[in-house]
Amino acid sequence: MRVMHIITRMIVGGAQENTLYNCMDLIRHHADEVVLVTGPTTGPEGKLLAQSDIHGLEIQTAKSLIRAIHPLRDWQARKQLLQMIKSWKPDVVHTHSAKAGLIGRDAAWNCRVPCVIHSVHGAPFHPYQNRVSRWFFIQCERWAAKRCHHMISVANAMTDLMVSAGVAERSKFTTVYSGMNVEPFVHANENRNRIRSELGFKDSDIVFGKIARLFHLKGHTYVIQAAKQACQSNPNVKFLFVGDGILRESFEQQIAANGLSDRFVFVGLVPPDHVPRYIGAMDVLIHTSLREGLARALPQALIAGKPAISYDIDGAREVILQDETGFLLPPMEVNGLANAILKLASDSDLRSKLGKRGAELFTEQFRHEHMTDVIRRIYSRILA
Repeated sequence: MRVMHIITRMIVGGAQENTLYNCMDLIRHHADEVVLVTGPTTGPEGKLLAQSDIHGLEIQTAKSLIRAIHPLRDWQARKQLLQMIKSWKPDVVHTHSAKAGLIGRDAAWNCRVPCVIHSVHGAPFHPYQNRVSRWFFIQCERWAAKRCHHMISVANAMTDLMVSAGVAERSKFTTVYSGMNVEPFVHANENRNRIRSELGFKDSDIVFGKIARLFHLKGHTYVIQAAKQACQSNPNVKFLFVGDGILRESFEQQIAANGLSDRFVFVGLVPPDHVPRYIGAMDVLIHTSLREGLARALPQALIAGKPAISYDIDGAREVILQDETGFLLPPMEVNGLANAILKLASDSDLRSKLGKRGAELFTEQFRHEHMTDVIRRIYSRILA
């Protein structure tokens, strides 16, 4: 097959890693011809392509394809994508992210591409928008849904959200969990002692980690608020923030104001292949985002044998099974988060039990090769 993937930007993030694995698997395991079209990658989140082995993958840049809404640039991006599609003549156009999904589907549909697919990594509309913005993005998604043959959700919760908003019928969606290289997470604990020592953690410290951009709606503030309560009761509780972003200075100020600077470690932006070593250094993963299709950090931690505490948003409940692989809490809940932290901090047997169950359930399910095989069968079905 000739497959063109289109995404807004290739920062270091879950949707981007998913897309890159899909591209490289198609090349390496199916001998397909693949081109990845992306807008300029800017911002503090890092550049995934610069950190990855992309041998054999053709990259094309649509310079006007940017994340922010900009009518003139968006019209120019549409023209660029039309030209790229007409020139490259793909059998499949597979779009990712809101902006590339909207413009890319329209361009591919106008070019009569035989198979047009869109992946829903996270809906562009959510409860924390104002009513006008939410209505606007829902209308955009309804319009774009008519310009593709099928949609892939990274979690059942994404399908539920899109269907309830009237974006498309349920039959137009298939859930395919976001794949990854699971082996480094299976072996994440091999360097645990060394990494903990480098980070300044003692053997007696119970480390609660969060992996996310330091950005709005990612929920770091709730962790800081819960930490203030938890640290008063347990002197061994520590916190590890993996990721960078525009809110780092603000979070550091909040932590200092609460007298918690000695309880938090920031490691900043790290390459994807370094994430396993930091998960290995943790004892529990915390996921307090308010919107996320299915955060890759959740299955990654479970595969590494770490339990997780998560807000019950989007696809989290599909991997965080209450009292089986971790704890689910209502969004923005701080007291419950502090209590969950203290409960797991005081019970090493419970941490081991929950983490072991997570590894048993999800290691095979999240292999990227499995993800790509399922997606390619969808391509084949549409083309047939």
